[in-house]
Amino acid sequence: MRIPFLRSPPRIALLRLSGLIAARGGSPLGAGALNDAATGPLIERAFALKRLTSVFLVINSPGGSPVQSALLANRIRRLAEEKKVHVVACVEDAAASGGYWIACAADEIVVDPASIIGSIGVISAGFGLEGAMRRLGVERRLRTAGGEKSFLDPFRPEDPTEVARLEALLAKLHDEFKTWVRARRGARLKEAEEALFSGRFWTGRDAVANGIADALGDAQGLIRQRFGKAARIIPIGPRRPPIPFRWLPGVEQVAAAVEERAAWARLGL
Repeated sequence: MRIPFLRSPPRIALLRLSGLIAARGGSPLGAGALNDAATGPLIERAFALKRLTSVFLVINSPGGSPVQSALLANRIRRLAEEKKVHVVACVEDAAASGGYWIACAADEIVVDPASIIGSIGVISAGFGLEGAMRRLGVERRLRTAGGEKSFLDPFRPEDPTEVARLEALLAKLHDEFKTWVRARRGARLKEAEEALFSGRFWTGRDAVANGIADALGDAQGLIRQRFGKAARIIPIGPRRPPIPFRWLPGVEQVAAAVEERAAWARLGL
């Protein structure tokens, strides 16, 4: 028999998911990329806590890889259902594109009024350098085995057939994203899909109004409101490397930082 005054306080796992979603690692100067290899074990740790009451995901991401977004979201849902634990996604600056994909794995999405949320779409970007090659007098020498191996080569003019293939691929990825959002949000979506799935993003207050988020708030305030001051918040995060190593970024880490900066810039942040 459990004595009432000895009852354990609620235990809340608080997992922060910050940064670009990408298969490769991030910069040692920042939070690192979100991906299943690096972030998956943290999710497992959060759900493995004994006497767990709820898992709160604090999300701050401009998006990134659709595959890594789906892997992380699927892992969250699988563990939530296995452990029968309620999951809350609390958005800070942004949960856009892949960041919103992950947020939809939660049972509810809470946002700040100034959060940026949505961007339910897929993007591909590149450069056309054939004009620069001509001006520089540089000859392109490329040999392939397979007629479509040099797909969308930036050093030659766009091929309409290849553009059509790319657009078809993006449309299929977009369909996967839309199917996931429909499955997770369902009747909570309050506007036409043409508007919600256009790639547009909204502030938190507007996101609550159109149904892609549920309520305004933040993780700390919501935990105290629901579980009281006695709630035990257990932060889950990666073990940071020694400080000297974090001061020495390599070329890959610098490139990752530039890529992440570009992703945030698409949101105006």
